[in-house]
Amino acid sequence: MADVIMKHIRKSYGKFDAVADADFHIRSGEFFTLLGPSGCGKTTTLRMIAGFSFPTGGKIYFDDREVTTLAPNKRDIGMVFQNYALFPHLTIGENVAFGLKVRKVDKSLRRKKVAEALEKVHLGGYENRKVHEISGGQQQRVAIARAIINEPEILLLDEPLGALDLKMRKEMQIELKEMHKKLGITFIYVTHDQEEALTMSDTIVVMKDGKIQQ
Repeated sequence: MADVIMKHIRKSYGKFDAVADADFHIRSGEFFTLLGPSGCGKTTTLRMIAGFSFPTGGKIYFDDREVTTLAPNKRDIGMVFQNYALFPHLTIGENVAFGLKVRKVDKSLRRKKVAEALEKVHLGGYENRKVHEISGGQQQRVAIARAIINEPEILLLDEPLGALDLKMRKEMQIELKEMHKKLGITFIYVTHDQEEALTMSDTIVVMKDGKIQQ
């Protein structure tokens, strides 16, 4: 596991600062949340931690290793998106195994690791089901299983509960917190929902207009 250190990070588009001087320290194993309204810079900040976008200024460190301009596959992270980004033509098992298949991991080891990842998200035995056969909450768990199968040091979650109804959101908040404890890795979570942030987080950074408010 690694600490994530953001040192005076700025992301500019012309004269517009999407993120202005983000400076904070995420401790290894924390459930850390970026909270704020749409357009405040929280997703831009998450994308810079992931390596999908590079800062205009400042530096990003994982422990003492600078990763500011490293590609995502060099950062040992997992990512869960709001729309889950599952492949509808693949089974649940094939979706979870996708990253391992790209890396040409042996088929028997893939099968073993898929079973383990699905057990961790309470979907053991779902390997042969199709995406359209399971609920939104279960699809979100599949996306998490796919993200954790490579055993990343850091899991990034970009408003992953946004597509769920209120009842399912509340249930998944509890499950995510329990999953965080079980996995023991760093969670970096983005939301605009204050109650959601307060329910799950160890530390919350409040953002507005690209700046950290609190």
